[in-house]
Amino acid sequence: PMTVTARRQLGTLGSGNHFVEVCLDEADSVWIVLHSGSRGIGNLIAQIFIKRARDESTEKLEDPDLARLTGEAFHAYVPMMEWAQTYAYANREFMMDAALDDLERFVGGFEILDRINCHHNFAALEEHFGQRVWLTRKGAIKADIGDRGIIPGSMGAATYIVDGKGNPDSYNSSAHGAGRMYSRTRARKEFTTESLSSMMEGKAWNIDNARKLLDEPPDAYKPIAQVMEDQKDLVRPTNILRQIV
Repeated sequence: PMTVTARRQLGTLGSGNHFVEVCLDEADSVWIVLHSGSRGIGNLIAQIFIKRARDESTEKLEDPDLARLTGEAFHAYVPMMEWAQTYAYANREFMMDAALDDLERFVGGFEILDRINCHHNFAALEEHFGQRVWLTRKGAIKADIGDRGIIPGSMGAATYIVDGKGNPDSYNSSAHGAGRMYSRTRARKEFTTESLSSMMEGKAWNIDNARKLLDEPPDAYKPIAQVMEDQKDLVRPTNILRQIV
């Protein structure tokens, strides 16, 4: 069933804070930015193996969620987790190709100058402080020297394109975005379609679905400029993008 779901969903965006945007940078160069992942398949795989870890654990733990995979279970999990990460990458590639095709039909021919893939909520085998370890970047991106990153704010704020500084104290990582100030439930209570429309003034957006987007207004997120200032020892901004669509 998982492979059937994967085939049907490949190239689809998903819900929540997943998005596709057309942006301009400081020189008015056009950027397409999109955010999506494994479309729930990675989460499903994780839930299967979290349950297995709980069921097979013989350790006395403060919380069952601290159970760990060992032996056969661990070696079964790793390739499935890596498959989900590869699927997420392919999903973004399909969507980016489709978005570029749409843009070309609308504005005519153009030259693609750059293409950056940057993911978060993933695990990788790396070396840190002299040890070979599995590192999980939850809500974080890899920001080693030579890494290019994408750090969005919200659908009404800037997106930063960055170069990593390779700070060992952060395990060569940085924040992946602004992060929420309001939970989705509180945001739906706090904001209205009128306040959301005011925040999105000057942009083309899904205004007909404004009510469904009340958990995603710009003011539900932390100020991205402050987030970037707070992690200036982790990344160096190279471009600042503003959305037009």
